[in-house]
Amino acid sequence: MGWVVYVLRCKTGQLYTGCTTDLERRVKEHNRGIGSKYTRSRLPVAVVYKERLANRSEALRRERAIKAMRRSEKLLLVGHVAFATSA
Repeated sequence: MGWVVYVLRCKTGQLYTGCTTDLERRVKEHNRGIGSKYTRSRLPVAVVYKERLANRSEALRRERAIKAMRRSEKLLLVGHVAFATSA
């Protein structure tokens, strides 16, 4: 059994990062409103990035690293180009 770190894009455009051993089940939970408080009010969600890791410790470490990234870095990670807005 392996672990997966995932990034979801919420209906509102926000990104949510988590980890699990069963990504399909976890995404269904998120979309039913029982996955997390954060995603509950931002449904539906879709997986935009996933990364397999060998164990829980590695998965939690990677999840923490992704959560510490700036939004622009996360968008590059998931394959979207971030554009800065001019002031």
